[in-house]
Amino acid sequence: MRSRVWRLLIAFGLALTLFGQQGTPPRPAPKAQPADAELEAAIRARFAKSKSGLDKFTVRVQGGVATIEGKTDVVQRKSAATRIAKSAGARQVINKVEVSQASKQKAAENLASGRRRAQVKRSEAQR
Repeated sequence: MRSRVWRLLIAFGLALTLFGQQGTPPRPAPKAQPADAELEAAIRARFAKSKSGLDKFTVRVQGGVATIEGKTDVVQRKSAATRIAKSAGARQVINKVEVSQASKQKAAENLASGRRRAQVKRSEAQR
């Protein structure tokens, strides 16, 4: 009985070496988390390239968690700040950006009238 088991194990081992290891492929190594200072610099560089950089948000990174603070007059820049930090490599983002009351009111009026920001009536289009 033991000799059969050994023969089977040896045959199986030879089959694996001859035909290549057909088992599950090896998992890729997890990406190394960048140092906090590097991550903070990367986020600031991305802000500088985007329209969100006009608002001069402050960024702090600790343990891979980015905290963004500041004020803006454009509602969409708050969510853009989160996306920018995530795409730079932040593990988590704490967004403390404050949107002005006038911007919130304007966005609410647009939603109430059924219009989205990207929808512009032909009569309002500048020619």
